Amino acid sequence: MAGYKILQAVKQGIYVLKFIGEIRLNLCSTLDNLVESITQDPEFKTVVIDLTETEIIDSTTLGLLAKIAMAAQKRSNFLPTIISTNPDITRIITSMGFDKIFIIVREPASRIEELEEIPVLRASEQDVRDKVLDAHRVLMGLNSRNREEFKNLVRALECEEPG
Repeated sequence: MAGYKILQAVKQGIYVLKFIGEIRLNLCSTLDNLVESITQDPEFKTVVIDLTETEIIDSTTLGLLAKIAMAAQKRSNFLPTIISTNPDITRIITSMGFDKIFIIVREPASRIEELEEIPVLRASEQDVRDKVLDAHRVLMGLNSRNREEFKNLVRALECEEPG
């Protein structure tokens, strides 16, 4: 089983998130919970996301990160930042339009202290499906390429919606 970890620190409304290893669908409930708690924090100003130790990141995770970025832009004048030293990860985030909603830094942060590991939450299949659907809707809203890329997935997930 591949390893993964999410670390967090916060100071004066600036959140630092560090993703280590393979950040995939299995963490969507954890990430969605994190997005909700961050965006509902009255002190929240912006976020710095460190992907320097991220090996794999999926589109659901990217949708949740876009959600944080849009919340940060609404809340303050501070543009959120992604640190990505892996050319493959940088190519993925750029192709998703993240260069429009994040400052993308291609060099590692020199010092990040006091990061605490975030516990991974368990989620039902329905919760995971709902979070995947929401994350991909966010990505589709970023640009026409994403809209085309994910329209069939979103349509299929919407057909599975109960009720």
